[in-house]
Amino acid sequence: MTKLKSLILTIFIAVFALPMAAMAQPDDALDSASSFDMKKLMNRAISGNLNDQTTAKQAIIIDYDTGMVLMEKDADTQMPTASMSKTMTLHMVFKALKEGKIALDTMLPVSEKAWKMQGSKMWVELGKAVSVEDLIRGVAIQSGNDATVVLAEGLSGTEEAFAATMNEEAKRLGMTGSNFTNASGWPDPNHYSTARDLAILAADTIRNYPEYYPYYAELEYTYHNIRQANRNPILTQNLGADGIKTGHTEEAGYGLMASAVRDGRRIVLVINGLDSMAARAQESARLVAWAQSTFENVSLFKAGDTVEEAEVVMGQSATVPLVIEEGIKVTLKKAMRNDLKVSVLYKGPLQAPVKKGDVVGSLKVEAPGLHAFEVPLVAGADVAPLGLFAKTIAKAKVLVGQKKAAAPAQPDPIVKSAAEPVAQ
Repeated sequence: MTKLKSLILTIFIAVFALPMAAMAQPDDALDSASSFDMKKLMNRAISGNLNDQTTAKQAIIIDYDTGMVLMEKDADTQMPTASMSKTMTLHMVFKALKEGKIALDTMLPVSEKAWKMQGSKMWVELGKAVSVEDLIRGVAIQSGNDATVVLAEGLSGTEEAFAATMNEEAKRLGMTGSNFTNASGWPDPNHYSTARDLAILAADTIRNYPEYYPYYAELEYTYHNIRQANRNPILTQNLGADGIKTGHTEEAGYGLMASAVRDGRRIVLVINGLDSMAARAQESARLVAWAQSTFENVSLFKAGDTVEEAEVVMGQSATVPLVIEEGIKVTLKKAMRNDLKVSVLYKGPLQAPVKKGDVVGSLKVEAPGLHAFEVPLVAGADVAPLGLFAKTIAKAKVLVGQKKAAAPAQPDPIVKSAAEPVAQ
């Protein structure tokens, strides 16, 4: 008889008690290894709600490595981004640099449109040419609206054409709640994003452009004999912050995209809608410190680890290893030890032939405050079927065993002791 075999591995790992935020989407199908997306799954793996934990109108904090959402508040609400959308402008510049379309020493001309831009400025001069590297610093540090227009026109000819490329990139990144009409974040009812989308953008910039991301951490820059300090309020607060960008307009309020690393663990924060610079500074520092002190990352399995040996019948091997193709790292609160459970599920015994790489089971991860999720397990080896004679003998043994059994019994879950943890 086919029976469900469940191996429950109880792991003693830290989890904290506060509720966490969820992404309400259906579970991923586990029908094939190629359909599995760890980042997508992790993004919705934490449950609960922390709307009352911040004075920001919109907010999100994610763990950079796992993609898990540590808290969120109206994270999918479309909002004016102000200068935070300049991170998309620089993202496009970094992409062009990486693709070799421009270089840091490429000189771009200053048009009258760029020169006339109001608001925060780099103070570029009409008719002069400015290097791409100077313009990057003029945007990342000085938040120059004029610098964004020079870059946009230099890359695409017009700011309008550049905005179209920004939207194409946003679509590629999965920023489904965003639309850009200009390079600076200048107020426009059709120019908006969401906290979640900006977090996606931040994580992608950090991951794919590590050679250019450090510009965001520079504390000051002098251009045209005008020294301007970086407006990011947490860069100097001993939080490990290394970016990213502030934003402010009357409509949007005060916002911040930030990232910080402590003990090798990076978090990304986006907040918006604060009512003052002081409130932005205080709230961003508080939330970053909370995310750093409350959570930890735990590696459960590495890619290629054998999680369990599954029983096989009618095969030239009695077992086959169940292997996880992608490593599993989860973000957990630190205080709730002993409550994480990892279960191996498969319909067994498996029947030969078994092909290496076939999805034959799943690994279920669950803990208080964590939406349970499953990860596919694949066969780690081929198991060829028995020959005709051997198969006949094996079938006969199975039939004899079934007749002797009074009733098919479901085995009790096997519990591995704490001395055999899977956590690393």
